[in-house]
Amino acid sequence: MTTKLHVVSDARGRPVRLGLTAGQRHDAPQALPLLDGLAPAYLLADRGYDSDPLVAALAARGIHAVIPPRRKRRHPRAYDAARYAQRHSVERLFSRLKQFRRVATRYDKLDAHFLAFVHLAAIVLWLRDC
Repeated sequence: MTTKLHVVSDARGRPVRLGLTAGQRHDAPQALPLLDGLAPAYLLADRGYDSDPLVAALAARGIHAVIPPRRKRRHPRAYDAARYAQRHSVERLFSRLKQFRRVATRYDKLDAHFLAFVHLAAIVLWLRDC
């Protein structure tokens, strides 16, 4: 069974929240539980998070969604392309997490063990950034 790692990061590209779901689960429903207790001004996410219920829920919380629309949408939503370009910090975060061999190759059989090591890797990234 495959798993997906979901990460919420701050503006400097440091991990703030981590979550793990089954690989076949859709990305968009995972965003709101990861954002509980956080109050960001913007949410930068890739096309996998493009859904009308998520964008509406973010707007109700006062969060601006910077999510490009899926290519097959009949009526594409507008988004701030210049702000979306700042998403490279999130991609760099995933790259830095994958520098830990155990994260990149996913040796752990149990999801709890894998997520625990990802938390340890995130702690190391925070300490290197201080």
